[in-house]
Amino acid sequence: MAKFAIYQVLTRSFGNRISQAIFNGNIEENGCGKLNDFTEEVIENIKKLGVTHIWYTGIIRHATTTIYPNIPENNGSIVKGKAGSPYAITDYYDVHPDLAENVSNRTQEFEDLIKRTHKSNLKILIDFVPNHLSREYKSIAKDAHIEDFGETDNFNLNFNPQNNFYYLPNESLKLPFTSDYKENPAKVSGNDVFNAFPQEHDWYETIKLNYGIDYQNGNSKQFHPTPKTWKMMVDVLLYWTSKGVDGFRCDMVEMVPVEFWEWAIPQIKKVNPQIIFIAEIYNSDSYKSYIEIGGFDYLYDKVGLYDNLRSIVEGKESADKISSVWQNLNGMDNKMLRFLENHDEQRIASQYFAENPMKAIPAFFLTATMHQNPFLIYFGQEFGESASGKNGFSGDDGRTTLFDYWPIPTIQKWLYEAKLDIKKLPKETQELYTHYQNIIKFSLNEKAIIEGQFYDLMWANKDNPAFDSNSVFAFLRTNGDQNFICLCNFLAEKQSIKVKIPEHAFEFCNIKNAELLNIVFTDYFTSKIINISGLEIIENNISIDLPSFLYAAYQF
Repeated sequence: MAKFAIYQVLTRSFGNRISQAIFNGNIEENGCGKLNDFTEEVIENIKKLGVTHIWYTGIIRHATTTIYPNIPENNGSIVKGKAGSPYAITDYYDVHPDLAENVSNRTQEFEDLIKRTHKSNLKILIDFVPNHLSREYKSIAKDAHIEDFGETDNFNLNFNPQNNFYYLPNESLKLPFTSDYKENPAKVSGNDVFNAFPQEHDWYETIKLNYGIDYQNGNSKQFHPTPKTWKMMVDVLLYWTSKGVDGFRCDMVEMVPVEFWEWAIPQIKKVNPQIIFIAEIYNSDSYKSYIEIGGFDYLYDKVGLYDNLRSIVEGKESADKISSVWQNLNGMDNKMLRFLENHDEQRIASQYFAENPMKAIPAFFLTATMHQNPFLIYFGQEFGESASGKNGFSGDDGRTTLFDYWPIPTIQKWLYEAKLDIKKLPKETQELYTHYQNIIKFSLNEKAIIEGQFYDLMWANKDNPAFDSNSVFAFLRTNGDQNFICLCNFLAEKQSIKVKIPEHAFEFCNIKNAELLNIVFTDYFTSKIINISGLEIIENNISIDLPSFLYAAYQF
């Protein structure tokens, strides 16, 4: 599968036009973006960044405090924020009403968005949330023959492999605050709280789904006959596949047994062999099984590369630690989805991360170019969105709120003030955007980056006094015909360094000794040419200037 780039959008926030939102405001006060805000022109301008996929976050109907005719209301005690979490699903077969201009036509509006996105030759990803659903789940959009979750459960049993939920018989749910919500018997909360007393930071608004593992009795697996939840979830996947989506970002997959994915994913790929499955996963010990057994195409690279790059950007870690990150993946690098922002992580430009968004540009260059892996950019990242200020349930935590109706200032400036014209934005914003655009297009257009092999140069420069391994990371990419030396400067100052490319590295690039007599290095982004003899290379005399917080790619 070819290398690709994802643009993630929180759909309800993208097109929000309200400029003066109020703390904890409702949809009338704070506004809400719509599916129809993604016009053909808007999608084409998203595409100009160089991305190939759009991940529309929050499409499926979830719990909210907003009331609509003919749609079940939700008790505010089990809704986080006024808008509610997109990961507390109330109907796996429905489109969220907040996103529709005409609520009764919401499914058609999403189908039209699929067509517009595909017309721009972009692919579509949506979330699949398999581990948990809203405490007030009630499908009104499913076909009549489809059973609802929990509809025929035996709630007198703590566990039954054919139940959809886990129960706590003879116990009533006790929320961590005063509430008029009643649940008896209590159901187990989404983040594996096997008691009736979820706490403030638990996923108390959700119920864990039962895939046939008896967690309270030795984690015994009862997968034969096939658990009912398995069959119901495959039906959900088939439903959205039939709508024309091109892939699923699957939420918290390690909380769902790998055997389910092994059973389910081939069934979906039989319908559409090109559909992709991306796993949100944080336990690196499980990576291999979720790829080789579970059948996932790609996994989150959060606890590895993201965590380390963030520490490097913040000045807490040395750049040479990156070598151990890719080595620890044991050859799975090309299966990792890499990112610096998404809906769970703090914004680069926030006070809690880098503040100056330019500091992370070399890190983004590395996520996009180090291997054949796909990578992700979160809407507003390209404009330096800082997610500053208190908004409601989320507070002020450096993240774009998932739970509140809230505008995104940098997106608003681009959409409504600049009218999609990058040149009308402030100079520093234009510069940031251009770096993202240049890196994305470089990574998706050069064969050595798309399909080539990776060679780490850090070992060869470990004892090189003219190379700063604390703040510079260097590597090669080659497909045998095209070669690049890539460098990232994480330092706030310009650096003049000397890089050693050992003879073995040239052999790796299919360059013979005789060809080293005269070799030309051309800066991909500036066209600057460096003529160097092979002797100078072996003797560690390749001088390269690196601007502060930037990157370089020299073709040779």
